[in-house]
Amino acid sequence: MIREGEARAHWIDRDTVAWQVDPSHQHSLAFGTGVIRLEPGTLSDEQRSRWPHLASYTALKVDPRDAGLVRAALRERVVAEERDASGTLLAATGVQIPGVLDDLYAAAAGARIGPAGRVFPRLSLWAPTARKVELALYGSRRTLHPMRRDDETGIWSVRGLPTWWGREYTFLVTLHSGTNEVTDPYGLAVTPDGGRSRLVSLDSAALKPPGWDRLAKPPAVPQHRASIYELHVRDFSASDASVPVELRGTYAAFGVDSAGMRELRALAEDGLTHVHLLPVFDFATVPERKAGRTEPDCDFAALPPDSDQQQECVARTAATDSFNWGYDPLHYTVPEGSYATDPDERVREFRGMVAALNRAGLRVVMDVVYNHTHSTGVLDPIVPGYYHRLLEDGRVADSTCCANTAPEHMMMGRLVVDSVVTWARQYKIDGFRFDLMGHHPKANLLAVRRALDELTPAEDGVDGKSIILYGEGWNFGEVAGGARFEQATQANLAGTGIGTFNDRLRDAVRGGSPFDADPRVQGFGSGLADAPNGSPANGPADQQRARLAYYADLVRIGLTGSLRDYVLPSGRQSSEISYNGSPAGYTAAPGEAVAYVDAHDNETLFDALAYKLPQRTPMADRVRMQVLSLATVLLAQGTAFVHAGSERLRSKSLDRNSYDSGDWFNRLLWDCARGNGFGAGLPPRAENEDRWPYARPLLADPALKPGCAAIEACRAGFGELLRIRASSPAFALGSAAEVRRRLSFPASAEGVITMHVDTSGLDPRWSSVSVVFNATPSARTQVVESLAGQAVSLHPVQAASGDPVVRESAFDPATGTLRVPGRTVAVFVCVMR
Repeated sequence: MIREGEARAHWIDRDTVAWQVDPSHQHSLAFGTGVIRLEPGTLSDEQRSRWPHLASYTALKVDPRDAGLVRAALRERVVAEERDASGTLLAATGVQIPGVLDDLYAAAAGARIGPAGRVFPRLSLWAPTARKVELALYGSRRTLHPMRRDDETGIWSVRGLPTWWGREYTFLVTLHSGTNEVTDPYGLAVTPDGGRSRLVSLDSAALKPPGWDRLAKPPAVPQHRASIYELHVRDFSASDASVPVELRGTYAAFGVDSAGMRELRALAEDGLTHVHLLPVFDFATVPERKAGRTEPDCDFAALPPDSDQQQECVARTAATDSFNWGYDPLHYTVPEGSYATDPDERVREFRGMVAALNRAGLRVVMDVVYNHTHSTGVLDPIVPGYYHRLLEDGRVADSTCCANTAPEHMMMGRLVVDSVVTWARQYKIDGFRFDLMGHHPKANLLAVRRALDELTPAEDGVDGKSIILYGEGWNFGEVAGGARFEQATQANLAGTGIGTFNDRLRDAVRGGSPFDADPRVQGFGSGLADAPNGSPANGPADQQRARLAYYADLVRIGLTGSLRDYVLPSGRQSSEISYNGSPAGYTAAPGEAVAYVDAHDNETLFDALAYKLPQRTPMADRVRMQVLSLATVLLAQGTAFVHAGSERLRSKSLDRNSYDSGDWFNRLLWDCARGNGFGAGLPPRAENEDRWPYARPLLADPALKPGCAAIEACRAGFGELLRIRASSPAFALGSAAEVRRRLSFPASAEGVITMHVDTSGLDPRWSSVSVVFNATPSARTQVVESLAGQAVSLHPVQAASGDPVVRESAFDPATGTLRVPGRTVAVFVCVMR
């Protein structure tokens, strides 16, 4: 008896089955009324390399006499059988078939697939294991149209009539197990909630906003100069009273002259280059028509700031309200419909949003989630057992949270590449952030890069080489440590130009890690230097000093762009310093590091500081520490990444995972008179209850709710940092060689970091730029001997700052001494002579 879903035999190519069995027994593959005999063999070095998790398995070779049965067998249910010499059945199991499909149907990798055609539409579907595929076309009635199979590629196709355009359709895929009605994985439009695909041409004028074909983009910037603002479409306008009610939370809100758009334009003028949008492809967990949603009905503002009633109210409607982060893909190459005023207008409205952001001076990055799907229900019914990664026993892997996809398989990898190219060509997307990129093969990301690089303005309307790529290079799950393939992880992507998030800098600045049981562990930017919060999690004083010195080195490495071969003042190379068992420095070029201190995941920076700074810390000092922490991002080499609202002290009321916490906990407030979101109640129980004892007294403290003066001071300081970043090539040296040659850390003190950049020959105004990060509460001096006798002054932006404290920063030319007030980042420039 085979257990449901069990598949312990792996058919890795047309000749080979890998299975943990006794090779002296008899083995075969049974299908329908046929049998394929298997003989003992060995795995080749190439096979072991390609399938490392099967390297110790027994190799069974298809008997050459039965080779002609392989294609037919794959269209049936295949069972691997083991028998003893007498023929008694010893074991039977299902068979995993992605390897043999990729081998037999390799020609599909370059074949035409997906909706196509100008006048006469063509539809196609890769379904090599199907016995029959039909197109179901919907209108006043459903009609069925047979599709033709190409035996070389396994692709079924049908050509239709001009009257088919605009019609709804599905595919009827008949397998040995029955017939499945499925949407098109390559589809470009769907009906509300994704029940059916819709046949559209994205070149149709009806799907383009005015001026789309003539859209002028802001100038491209290389990845090492990019500054990115991570924004959720609904957050942007859901709480913005200057947006008409019917447009709040939609793509269309970006076309309104609202408080939010005025702020985005102001950020672009300060130097922000990109807006990164959390998932905007078609996802599963928000009803796409407003009539299908249920919103919370509580008077949130009337409840106490430390109450648990707000989160209870949000939880009651969380499954059907308008909010979700969207990391639950349904259709990869279709815009999400709940963000459209009408889900049937999603394509045009999405393009309108991109155009509005471009007109505001901002390029657009899409957050893409090709590593998993909401469920197996879209892809698996087409080619069962193929598109999703299976564990050794046949169960679907779910280490990413949901059903993991398998981009190591040829056609899933191709789907990733083709989808990205479509977003770039048809929606003029300027960058892609890959969720859980370490679950992709490095080869898949390199294929994406090559495909984008081939796009040209003349042929495709976009310059693919200007499109930036970055993502989460985390290393975990069933693929960890290269268990299945060479992963797209932090270290493995060094030298590719593809960026990865720098968690070293994040943890050093914030303190501890996002997963600490006690959230009060302090870091460089949260009071570890001379502002102890009394938590036992920080350890005794000598441990705190040692950790502060270690964190300072992690910050220095982050400021270099996390280069793996940078030599620190201590004489140690950055790759020799350990971060959770891995090298702290890991990039080959500064543009491969994405510097950040907060993102949609985990607490916002303000909330992290609320936990970590002593509760008595005055709001003015909290603002200074927020700005100092952000400065480690904005003044670092490489890509700078900021969570929307951090420049305004954004809080989610200490919610560490607000993916389904509704509009209330995710408010992005452009009007400072409405606060920053802190004190919105205890964060949702499911993700935060273990931290409620720490959260409750903080939320109840009115001194921790910033007013307009604090919010505006933070925004002003952030804007100054952006303008400083954009003012000089000192913060965009571009190559590892230039960083090693020009960037140094000439002075140090406990809780203070000084960075010096030689800009001679690069900057027409200044021969050097020096930055002092003083994380201590008191003024500190730093001696930079090379500046003695030079004409050094505070950066013009800070010399004219509205912050009187930073203007107190001073330089003594006699000794080359820089003096910087407490909790302040000061930038000094040396005038060319």
